[in-house]
Amino acid sequence: MRRGLFSWMTVVLVMQVILAGCAEVVSVGTTVGQQMGQISKEDKEKIDRMALDSEKAARPMTEQEEYYVGRAVAATILGKYRVYRNERLTRYINEVGQAVALASDRPFTYGGYRFAVLDTDEVNALACPGGIVFITRGILKRAQNEEELSAILAHEVGHVNHKDGLGTIQRARWVQVVTLLGSEAAKKVSGAELAKLVSLFEGSVNDVVKTLVVSGYSRDQEAAADLSAMTFMYRAGYDPYGLSDYLGKLTKEQTGGAGQGLFATHPGMTERLAKTRSVIAANKWPRLGHQIRDQRFQQTMG
Repeated sequence: MRRGLFSWMTVVLVMQVILAGCAEVVSVGTTVGQQMGQISKEDKEKIDRMALDSEKAARPMTEQEEYYVGRAVAATILGKYRVYRNERLTRYINEVGQAVALASDRPFTYGGYRFAVLDTDEVNALACPGGIVFITRGILKRAQNEEELSAILAHEVGHVNHKDGLGTIQRARWVQVVTLLGSEAAKKVSGAELAKLVSLFEGSVNDVVKTLVVSGYSRDQEAAADLSAMTFMYRAGYDPYGLSDYLGKLTKEQTGGAGQGLFATHPGMTERLAKTRSVIAANKWPRLGHQIRDQRFQQTMG
């Protein structure tokens, strides 16, 4: 590589950092460099192309991309767990889930919200990017009424709203995915480039699955999802106390030594419970009567 090209590439990289990868600005710089005889036409085109690829890669993930990542995440989870086959229960879970989703800050996603029960006694709930939400039989058994069920679902909807799942994807990996998607090689479906793209996409999906199933979100993310859940519940007509009541039960189990599933990926139940109660008190939310919903819950759950 010629010294002049190296110098101009360094300047370009600095400009990209300062100006958030603005390809148009880089193009102006390379045009000046070519006119001054510092770089050739071929060098200019190469640098401009690199800047454009970087700018595209720096953009937020589109809703359609989020949808396909979420579908792949869901498929991976379903490779580990089976869906619980109970049509009446599934319909009921979706009715409650859709109610809180429509009351959320992001009521519509590219593929819409979908809710399903996993056939396992593990205590867990998982929100895939784009709106596919799974809850287990184990966590469902601990809900005593529809308010608590809505709290579980609203918390997961909160994660979808905040795009927490997407935030777990390694930045460098997704940059490569987007760059390849916009490349001529991807358009021509070259075998080597396609294989690399598939590998990178699988890696991105595994980043999300690992967080959902193994490591969990940060305490700040969990607290934010709790806050959103109560807001969504209140908007939808549900009692925000449903979340604090449910967290109270989980707190007792966690302090009693439970350490698998949700108890492993959702640390700090005591802290979450305290924050939830504090938010309810600050908003002066009263306890709501929900006899009809209680009856509906009992009839469905049996």
